[in-house]
Amino acid sequence: MINAQTPDMRAAAREYDKAGLCVLPIKDDGSKAASVKWTPYKVTRSTSAEHDRWFPVGTTAGIAVVYGGVSGGVELIEFEDTAVEEGLLDEVTEVMEASGLGEEWHAILTGWASTSPSGGRHFRVRVDGGPVRPNTKLASRLARPEEYTPEEKQRLAERPGSQIIRVQIETRGEGGYGLVEPSGGTVHATGRPYLRTSGGPATIPTISAERLDAIHEICRMVDALPKAESPKAVGKAQPPLPDGGLRPGDDFERRADWETILNGTFVPVTTRGNTTYWGWADGKGGVKATTGRGDADRLYVFATGSEFQAEVPYSKFGAYAQLNHGGNHKAAAAALREQGYGSAPTRRRLSSVPAQHFADGSSALDPDHAPDPQDGFEGGPQLRAVPARPELDITNEADGIDGVLALMNSGALPDLYKRSGGPCWVYRDDNDDPVVQQLASDNLRAYLADHVSSYVVKRNPVTEQMEEHRELLMPKSCATVLGRKDWPLPTLRGVVTSPVIRPDGSLLEAPGYDRATGLYLEPRVPLRRLQPQVTKDSLERAKSIVLGDVLHDFPWVKPSDRAAFLGALLTPILRAYFHGPTQMVAITATAAGSGKTLLKDIFKYCYGTADTAWPENDTELRKSITTQLYGTGSPVVVFDNLPNGFVLRTPILSALLTGEHWGDRILGATGKVTMRNDRLWIATGNALRTGGDNGRRVLWVRLDPDCPDPDQRDGFRIGDLRPWLRANASTLVAALVTLVRAWLAAGAPVIRVRKGDYSEWASMMAGLLDYLGVEGWMADSADAETQDDEQQEWALFLEMWRETYGGEPLATGAVIKGLPNHVPRKGDEPPSANQLGIWLKARAGRYFGVHKVVMVVDSHRKQNLWRVDIHADRGTGRHES
Repeated sequence: MINAQTPDMRAAAREYDKAGLCVLPIKDDGSKAASVKWTPYKVTRSTSAEHDRWFPVGTTAGIAVVYGGVSGGVELIEFEDTAVEEGLLDEVTEVMEASGLGEEWHAILTGWASTSPSGGRHFRVRVDGGPVRPNTKLASRLARPEEYTPEEKQRLAERPGSQIIRVQIETRGEGGYGLVEPSGGTVHATGRPYLRTSGGPATIPTISAERLDAIHEICRMVDALPKAESPKAVGKAQPPLPDGGLRPGDDFERRADWETILNGTFVPVTTRGNTTYWGWADGKGGVKATTGRGDADRLYVFATGSEFQAEVPYSKFGAYAQLNHGGNHKAAAAALREQGYGSAPTRRRLSSVPAQHFADGSSALDPDHAPDPQDGFEGGPQLRAVPARPELDITNEADGIDGVLALMNSGALPDLYKRSGGPCWVYRDDNDDPVVQQLASDNLRAYLADHVSSYVVKRNPVTEQMEEHRELLMPKSCATVLGRKDWPLPTLRGVVTSPVIRPDGSLLEAPGYDRATGLYLEPRVPLRRLQPQVTKDSLERAKSIVLGDVLHDFPWVKPSDRAAFLGALLTPILRAYFHGPTQMVAITATAAGSGKTLLKDIFKYCYGTADTAWPENDTELRKSITTQLYGTGSPVVVFDNLPNGFVLRTPILSALLTGEHWGDRILGATGKVTMRNDRLWIATGNALRTGGDNGRRVLWVRLDPDCPDPDQRDGFRIGDLRPWLRANASTLVAALVTLVRAWLAAGAPVIRVRKGDYSEWASMMAGLLDYLGVEGWMADSADAETQDDEQQEWALFLEMWRETYGGEPLATGAVIKGLPNHVPRKGDEPPSANQLGIWLKARAGRYFGVHKVVMVVDSHRKQNLWRVDIHADRGTGRHES
């Protein structure tokens, strides 16, 4: 045994050589450097002859052993003096025993053990079944300021962020060497010797490579160097919550314990101070992890084979997230919140957006445009204020859609209505005319943006607050709302532009939507407040304005033309009061400049008109009609300035003028919509005619100035009507309403007029005009026939046929041959016998004047014959006999 009392270096060399160890000479200058070039001795063991030369008698050199394969697979485990002083050796020993490595560790401690001059401990072990690992630092810590050397202090001064590290436990393995006893004197800087405390080279224990790795793992567990923390393992650094609130993860860190978190993965093996050592849950394999070491209570796993990354610090929250949610911290936090962790999040609300505006939609209500009150016509519309806009949580799409429908049902969405085809709104176009807009998804989205404070609730990842973020309803959600078959909205049955009479006889005069009728009053002109009762003076003044001023100077052909126009002019006010269609008003004249456009403009200034050109064909006519009924809100539609002599013959017009409703497909839509035919249809042009079945569907208003250059006439009671209308339209509307109200106050007398589909309107208007003292309503039926080319042509043809052949049945060929100048023609050529037969079949049984054509079947000749019968009355009121 070599010790401090026998410093015979040559004898020591022989002992180490005999044990199979490779020996090196060490300089005696305190550097601990080899005194020879020692690289070859990493693989080739030194010889006795070299030992004799290196270690003569009386030498002061030190001696070292080369570890690794050259010395038979020996490794040195070194505990620095600070590690011994700080109890790391004792701690490691305790953990070794607790982890099932106590026997091997005891063999190491009692095998060949030495004490270094500074107080460290050196232990040797021979590796079996594997190579010796290279030099490895197993455990370290940061140097304390009082431990800094002058050189280290200078380095920190130059590089303040540098770390000064003190190694606590390390190995000398393959390619490394370590000084051994009896080196002493000037070999070490302290001048003290290396001392053997247990065993010697001959008692080095042999440990399997696997068990030695486990021993290394335990030694690494006491490493105290700060580890870089990954956000994936400990969570992202977050600023503190307002008002001292706690996130679920922070609360979990404070309240949870490691044993509960690691249950099923690790079990505690032993605890020393604040540090707990953990092994696999099945109890096999010794210690694999630690918790509680250092200031932050982190989990360090030193083995692979678990859900955790080796040698990465995990917080309690990070470990929970890794074990239960695959490292998804967001999901882990949500789960912990459900379990009651974390303080209840506060909620940041949106600022309410006031929406005080007038919802009647009428620019005529602008005080700057309001007329001055006049006697008998007092002004001042009723205004409706809309409250602050509602709030709607649309975080969940289904809840958002339900919320929109609930707002519709509650009446909280102003100016939104429904009709055939879906929700709609009313607005004014660039010409100041009302337009009904069918809503598409983008329209509904824009509307809700203006009228509803919609928001989604999101959790702020920084403050943990539940925050309301302003957000619009998604387009697909708007499309879903519009895709319903019904909506809890007021039904829009039409738009009116002047006060109108409700079906119950009351007056609708408040702008905006009227729930009683479903009508929307969008005044064309500023409305005057009407007196509660119509007096005789106000009636006479109204008649003076309408009949004495406005209509006085037009060149009516007959009084019936003036009566027809006044009836038409009053119709928009009464349109909601009666059922059924109205005739088309055809305003025609003998020459240009007669006043047709002025009559049309009276409608325009009072009610507004939708002017449109006559389409090229029936398909375009149908589209035009649908557009006017579905898209415009003007109560009067005008086909203006038709060509001279134009014939109103189309069956599309016939269908329009006899139906209360109009159905058609909307361009760009797949479904069919049905609309109320509540408009007054007007056509203007010179020398207009009718054809087909439209003669009885037209109410004629004829003008004949009976002079050359009629546009040069002068001396009118109202000098220039258009400027007067611009300035006094509200007065004229009030006068027209007064005429109707007076008639209603008188009991609304009617005079029965037989006019087919138009009887209700015609009878009512006959009573109204009679009450006003206006004569001639529908007194021009005979004249109207002369306006119908087909009626006139066939009446003359049948009359000549009857006069020529009496009641004798004739073949069509005979009729053509006998009456070549009277047979109806299509173009310049007379019809063929077959064509005439088709025409006669289409008109069989219909009276033209007092004559009708009747088919007689000749069974003998197998052909159809035709005769003309005459009505018994012959239009005289007496029987023919």
